[in-house]
Amino acid sequence: MSEHDTTHFGFQQVPVGEKAHKVAEVFHSVAGKYDLMNDVMSMGIHRLWKRFTIELAAVRRGQRVLDIAGGTGDLTAKFARQVGPEGKVVLADINASMLEVGRSRLTDRGIIGNIEYVQANAECLPFPDHHFDVITIAFGLRNVTDKDKALASMNRVLKPGGKLLVLEFSKPVAPGLGPVYDAYSFKLLPLMGQLIANDRASYQYLAESIRMHPDQETLKGMMENAGFVRCDYFNLTGGIVALHRGFKV
Repeated sequence: MSEHDTTHFGFQQVPVGEKAHKVAEVFHSVAGKYDLMNDVMSMGIHRLWKRFTIELAAVRRGQRVLDIAGGTGDLTAKFARQVGPEGKVVLADINASMLEVGRSRLTDRGIIGNIEYVQANAECLPFPDHHFDVITIAFGLRNVTDKDKALASMNRVLKPGGKLLVLEFSKPVAPGLGPVYDAYSFKLLPLMGQLIANDRASYQYLAESIRMHPDQETLKGMMENAGFVRCDYFNLTGGIVALHRGFKV
């Protein structure tokens, strides 16, 4: 994929080289209200999705964890407690505004000492080979321009036997859920964005980006192509969200 090719930004086609900048503008706009909007959009259920992710991560004391697209730091906070002072958690995000919100919130909560903050692009992670025990990316992969490249980069920095967890919106599988979810996404979601964050366009993009993200089986295949083994996934809330898991050989 060259910078002269096009890729999707929501339902639009844009030059590959412009997508990261456009995504950055969205998250710069929503950073301050991101947690509030997550609660409103999911009726608080996103906390259960993340709790399940933390349980499957099974992080242990002394381990190194990479939380990609870690944003406001809710996963990082939990992992920091689990790895203890001997371990390390890296909160990485491509967006400086989101990273700063995460740093401020965790610092305010007194969660310091074993967390590192890194502004990084998932497609070219600035870490050594075989470095992390666990990598998580929650609601971030759909915003990455070249997902195959990002998955390969994650595989590279994982230790052999290490685990990747991808929590992301997916394709509803429960009977009758699709039309209801479409109506919610394209009518209510932008309206809530307007009322709560004064930003209809960013939440219209978020709804569109969810639809453009690979479905469960496609993403599983992409993980396998990137070198992950024993790949599986768990449908949550009728498949509105899926948690994918894979291991490095």
